Amino acid sequence: MQNSRPTLARRLFLWISALCLLALVPGCNDVVLSNLTPSSMTENPSRIYTITLRVDEKRKRIVPGSVAPHIVIDGERHPMKPSQSGSGFYEYDYPLAPGRNEFAYYFLVNYEIRSNDRNVPAESYTELSRASVAGRYVYSLEANRGPVGARISVIGRGFTPQDTVSFDGAPVRSAYESPSSLSFFVPALATGRSYQVALSGARGATPLGSFRIDGSTLSVTPSALSLRTGSSQPLTFTLPNPAPLGGLLLDVTTDIPESVIMDEVIVPGGQSSVTINVQGGASGTGSLFLKGYEGGELTIPVRVTQ
Repeated sequence: MQNSRPTLARRLFLWISALCLLALVPGCNDVVLSNLTPSSMTENPSRIYTITLRVDEKRKRIVPGSVAPHIVIDGERHPMKPSQSGSGFYEYDYPLAPGRNEFAYYFLVNYEIRSNDRNVPAESYTELSRASVAGRYVYSLEANRGPVGARISVIGRGFTPQDTVSFDGAPVRSAYESPSSLSFFVPALATGRSYQVALSGARGATPLGSFRIDGSTLSVTPSALSLRTGSSQPLTFTLPNPAPLGGLLLDVTTDIPESVIMDEVIVPGGQSSVTINVQGGASGTGSLFLKGYEGGELTIPVRVTQ
């Protein structure tokens, strides 16, 4: 018992001494740093991303106006400026270099504390944080059903010219217009059923949901073509209802491509018919085909003679 009492007393003395020394260490619990920057940010055309820090001053001994926050990115130290969000908020606009989509950083805050009638420099810092930039945000399809040939928009951003839309894994005709505008034409597949739609590109595949292809009727005038080489004849396609916004593509094919010369057939949005000229090429006998109509496929006989 006589040996244990001095040992406990000594331990208590050392513990109290450590607390006293800790209280004198500059920067210890003087400020609390809160990183308000999301770990994933949306890509923007300027490629400038705002990093936000909140500094809470916990002790009155901090010298007013001495708090100076910095951000350290790739080993480089940058001063942060006060934010319009309010007192204690600081921001830094980081220009991300082309080709990069992530970066690592930490915060370093310098300030002064008043101790024994003099100002003592102190600092606090955070752990290393990482942020990434998401270049693609795809939300949904403009519509989840429609007839063959309808033009459907994909709602999202971050599209590239290499992106294509697929139905059950098979690519369909897609139209890239800008990083925020991409659409596709409903393919001539079996009607009355749904297909799994996905967006595929260099960044991988993104599911878009299911799309149901509805059946539709179509009339063609004349019902057959008889041409001579070099001559032309008008061919009119008529829908029972006006074409949807964006137009309706009629994917016409033929088994005599050297004999038939014709432009792409698109019924403009809001209109119910379109007329094109079909020109005779080399002599031959065959047909024009249009899938997705009249219970499966519409056939227009064609004969071209010299």
